[in-house]
Amino acid sequence: MTTLPPPATELSADEARRLALRAQGFLGAPDRRAGVRGVLRHLGAVQLDTISVLARSHELIPYARLGAVGRRTVEDAYWKDTHAFEYWSHAACILPIEEWPHFAFRRRAYRNRPHWNHHLPDGDYDRVLKQLRAEGPLTATDLGGAKRTSEWWDWSGTKVAVERALMYGEVVCVERRGWKRVYDLAERAVPAALLHDDLDDTECLRRLVRLAGQSLGVGTRADIADYHRLKAEQVDAVIADSGLVPVTVQGWGRPAWADPAALETTPRGRHRTTLLSPFDSLVWERARTERIFGFTHRLEAYVPKQKRVHGYFAMPVLAGGRLVGRVDPAREGSTLVARQVTLDGPKAAPAVAQALVEAASWVDCTDVRVERVDAPDLREPLTAELTRLLA
Repeated sequence: MTTLPPPATELSADEARRLALRAQGFLGAPDRRAGVRGVLRHLGAVQLDTISVLARSHELIPYARLGAVGRRTVEDAYWKDTHAFEYWSHAACILPIEEWPHFAFRRRAYRNRPHWNHHLPDGDYDRVLKQLRAEGPLTATDLGGAKRTSEWWDWSGTKVAVERALMYGEVVCVERRGWKRVYDLAERAVPAALLHDDLDDTECLRRLVRLAGQSLGVGTRADIADYHRLKAEQVDAVIADSGLVPVTVQGWGRPAWADPAALETTPRGRHRTTLLSPFDSLVWERARTERIFGFTHRLEAYVPKQKRVHGYFAMPVLAGGRLVGRVDPAREGSTLVARQVTLDGPKAAPAVAQALVEAASWVDCTDVRVERVDAPDLREPLTAELTRLLA
């Protein structure tokens, strides 16, 4: 492990929170000219997920920062003209296309992986590549079928082959069509200048650690490692040369690193009020969310219904740089339904109402209905504010 210089800067917990908010695009005026592509490059990764309540998570991410951007505009920004690619980062993520070379370390690791969960039948890998070369872009269904049975993980040989090729970097997901991946050969989809694995692991890791630090503003080793799901020892090996600077944050109780450019100016400007996807990079790491916001957040979609506390897809509400509540949303025709609402006191009611009304408008709902408020005495101020905003 590299010996690091002592921290030169001490931040208060509040300063660290504001640095994180600005780095994630929630404090200060957003760069609307750069649009969705600017959000992607600013964050470095946008997580994908199958769940769609108001919208899918990769649509909610730019909405949370830019406001009511068109959903077709979002998809085109990601996929049109090869501005992005999908790969394994924090999870399955959309990544800026210029970062393709920096995931060479992961592609090499997959190629050298000795064991896999799925058996790859002889000949299927070459057949899939040959078919893509002749007919692509294609979905797994186009290639011959994604599953052998209805079981979720019971993949066909075709699906195993094309997913393996994606991990190896021979195939790229060029768009999502009805949530199905559309595959094409990397040699066609990735610009020639970027299509290489020339960078060694150290250079790849150094770049991703620096990008994570920039996207977080300030973070612990665990925060930085989690952003692109690196190992702790991988972070340790390069962080001294990453360009990030060591800092201490009051109350964190562990070393931290910050983007030096973020330390040069005091974060200030307009705060965004919005619903957040549970997969938003501001809150996707539970321990960091608790440390920065004092807010315990857990996605309960995969928790048995009777054990859920806040709801199936409870979305944190951000306002004034704080997490002030949760909303578990649904849609019924032109009505956005708040199936369950948690408020952090009566002062949160106006912000939660504003977030609900804005989200409703974005998904073409004309009304908002609240079904349950965890603290019954807060129901009246919330519904009164909703009535005022919808009038």
